[in-house]
Order: sequence, then C-alpha cells, then structure tokens
Amino acid sequence: MVDQTAAREAPAAGRNREPLLAILRQVLPVDGTVLEIGSGTGQHAAWFAPELSPRRWLPTDPAESALASIAAWSALGEEPRPLSPRALDASLDNWPVGKRDQITAVFSANVVHISPWAVTEGLVSGAGRVLQTGGKMIFYGPFKRNGKHTAEGNVRFDKWLQDQDSRWGVRSLERISELALEQGFLMPELHDMPANNFCVSFAKS
Repeated sequence: MVDQTAAREAPAAGRNREPLLAILRQVLPVDGTVLEIGSGTGQHAAWFAPELSPRRWLPTDPAESALASIAAWSALGEEPRPLSPRALDASLDNWPVGKRDQITAVFSANVVHISPWAVTEGLVSGAGRVLQTGGKMIFYGPFKRNGKHTAEGNVRFDKWLQDQDSRWGVRSLERISELALEQGFLMPELHDMPANNFCVSFAKS
C-alpha cells in the first residue's frame, strides 16, 4: 500500500509544469525512458508520465522522504503512471540503471543550483554514460550566461541560496556546457522560460 499522506507539495512544480511540458514535447526523443534526476515531491513525474506517453518516466531521488512522496503522487496520478522511484545520488558513479531501462533522456529540474557542484559534475558524467547517440540531457532552472545573472531577481536568489549552503548557487551555463562537451554532448539548445528560468537541452553526439 502507498501512503498517500506522504505526498509533499512544491508550488513551483504546479506553476512550471505546463511551460515545461511544451518544451519537453519538442525536445524529447519519441520513445524510451526519461530518467528524472532529483524528482523531489514527485509532482512532475505524476504529471509528465501520462502526458508524454508512450515514453516511460523513471523518477529518482537520494532522499527516502522524497521517494515516499514520489510514490504517493504517482499513485494519485493518471495512467500510465511513472515507473517505481529509485534511490539515486547523482554525484556517485553507481547509477541504478542499465541497458534494459532504455534510457533515451536525462531530465533534471531545479537541482543543479540547490546542490553542491559535485552533483552537477556527476549528473553530466552519468548522463554521458547512460545515453546513446541522439539521447537528450535536459536541465531546467536559473542559469548565469557569460558569467552574469540574467535578472536582478536571480542575484538575490543566488545570495539566498549561498546563505542556506555555501556549496549552492546559480550555475554558469558555460561551465555546464564545458562539462557536457567533455562527455560527448553537442552545444545546447536554450529555451526561455517564465520567471527568469531556462530549459537547456543537450544532444549526445
């Protein structure tokens, strides 16, 4: 039995799901499994899984409380539901996925700025390992461009993040692109999103 009282709610997930869905429909491969890194509450997984079918949606998170929330939201959602959530720490090399999972995309929303830089490094290298040619690695969130914030609100947000944890912060898109190039990805496609955010899509060469 799934404990549906474990479902946590992030208001931002409700606000950004429609704009994100529109971009994902454009950039995702037409089939296979989307591996979501840092699924958090699980709201995105429950919403995107039926909307993006026949693709499968595989949510992951390193936190036990998040896995419980993901399972609860999945049980409340429509068919086809996400695959069972898995524990995954993106900073580690031993991702619990294999060829049978048929991963064709790696998606991560609002993770790289709310985690140590090692998570971003591990996320990019992990995506490089699990994706084949034509696979997509997709990030959503705020980013610096050319070393600068793209909005005054992001300056304040970056300071707030670093006040919470000095290892956090709004990341440079150029630095992430450098990591991606090292892992065999092409230069990214960049999509403007509401609230000074971006959706960034890298294709595996």
